[in-house]
Amino acid sequence: MTATQKPSTSAKILYRPVGLVSSVVGGLLASLIFKQVWKRVGDNDDDAPGPLQSEYSYKEILLAAVIQGAIYSVVKTVIQRQGARGFQRATGEWPGS
Repeated sequence: MTATQKPSTSAKILYRPVGLVSSVVGGLLASLIFKQVWKRVGDNDDDAPGPLQSEYSYKEILLAAVIQGAIYSVVKTVIQRQGARGFQRATGEWPGS
């Protein structure tokens, strides 16, 4: 498929279940990775601070949010890209727009 070709409607529809499953798996994987990273970065606390927990400083809360967001974004991107490549190998069509 060249860069100017648009994916067929059937490819987009067939890819939806793959995309949904990969999103769930990616979210779970990102969560596991973040928990492991936070154990090493956080102040001896297993759970990352949430925005409504007053015992944590803004610095701690924002650090946790930045790390979590970065990990989630990278994991999501890798999983979606690999899912699309696998779909393309199986069907011959790229599922994206």
